[in-house]
Amino acid sequence: MSDPRPQAVDYVRRNQDRFLEDLKDFLRIPSVSTDPRCFEDIRRAAEWVADRLRQAGAEHVEVLPTEGHPVVYGAAYGDRSEAPTVLVYGHYDVQPPDPLERWENEPFEPVVRGENLYARGASDMKGQIIASIAAFEALIRTGSLPVHVKFLIEGEEEIGSPSLPAFIQQNRERLRCTVSLNPDAGMIAPDQPTITYGLRGLAYFELRVYGPAHDLHSGLYGGIVHNPAQVLCELIAGMHDAAGRVTLPGFYDRVRPLTEEERAELARLPMDEHFYLELTGAPTLWGETGYSPIERIGARPTLEVNGLLAGFTGPGAKTVLPAYAMAKISMRLVPDQDPEEVHQQLLQYLEAHAPETVRWEVIRMAGVRASVTDRNHPAVQALSRALETVWGRRPLFKREGGTVPIVTQLKELLGIESVLTGFGLPDDNYHAPNEKLHLPTWRRGMEALVHFFYNYGEA
Repeated sequence: MSDPRPQAVDYVRRNQDRFLEDLKDFLRIPSVSTDPRCFEDIRRAAEWVADRLRQAGAEHVEVLPTEGHPVVYGAAYGDRSEAPTVLVYGHYDVQPPDPLERWENEPFEPVVRGENLYARGASDMKGQIIASIAAFEALIRTGSLPVHVKFLIEGEEEIGSPSLPAFIQQNRERLRCTVSLNPDAGMIAPDQPTITYGLRGLAYFELRVYGPAHDLHSGLYGGIVHNPAQVLCELIAGMHDAAGRVTLPGFYDRVRPLTEEERAELARLPMDEHFYLELTGAPTLWGETGYSPIERIGARPTLEVNGLLAGFTGPGAKTVLPAYAMAKISMRLVPDQDPEEVHQQLLQYLEAHAPETVRWEVIRMAGVRASVTDRNHPAVQALSRALETVWGRRPLFKREGGTVPIVTQLKELLGIESVLTGFGLPDDNYHAPNEKLHLPTWRRGMEALVHFFYNYGEA
């Protein structure tokens, strides 16, 4: 029997222009999940994905309701009943395009400039959805499906996927699979194929500090009433020590240490101090001593202040002693930290350090555990060989500093691992104006996914 791979790869190459036009059509739908004005567009995007799955050859395609935005489901079954089942995850919703004045083109009117396609959602993650569907279509249309494939494409990822856990719980049988393929990660560079095997978790809080019953004249009352803004700043300043370590009691007790082998693997990544200085524009880097930048960003926990609010912030001067101060605080967690334990650690810190001159409260807003996929998992190895086939070099393995809640949810609710890939680049401006997708990398990604399905089917 002849090898069907070359035909499937050739199908992808012959249809690249059509796949690009599909992506442009998809990008024209302003599926902003957080904006009530876009709710009809959210529905339209879900229907568009469903239609595209049907055209590709998927069966049992449905747009399924949730408490929020709908989920698109589709499936196709391979020739061998004992073949593994891959659940392809994606999200069709996008971030708001603001600030509009910083875009060089209309955010929902895709434009190709040079090697890049510019539009909101091009990289995160409509381009990745089209790449997955294109690879799947190539397998179907060339007559061989080496694995069973299911699709789970949601519309709430950009607002934290609030409806997804209940949906997964209610559809456990429908979603039963061997592994999840999640292309919502990215690559380090166009010539550096990358597999993300670790994701940090998240604990997110709002800390409120209250002082007097109402704002006061700072000249009349300053010096006798403790300023909540000052108290908040002092509390936050005390949450790190001089070595950059978080000072919450017991914060590091459950932190899983890096092995020497893993540190050596991470050291292969071309992401040194210069890389991050170029990427961020910061004057110098900062963080926990004793760890490299890539180790700090992917394998060590952090505590960050995401926002501060207190008193008068308008133009000009107003001498006010505010009645209230607030901070948004997030913590990126690593295995085996528990978001609820971290919540208790924050409360213990505040109980020990907040003065009696103020009242305070903590509102817990989010909690997700970290996840790590075994690099020797058959699906990870199948993807590694696929990327090496297309790029001609062994892929890099990295731990991502961000959080993808679906990975933890699939692990906890379905008992499956996720293999994370994706063909976005660090300079793709995710969530920012002028989001882009590097088309040569995207096209190679489609071919790599074809090889992944074959490799995993054979494994």
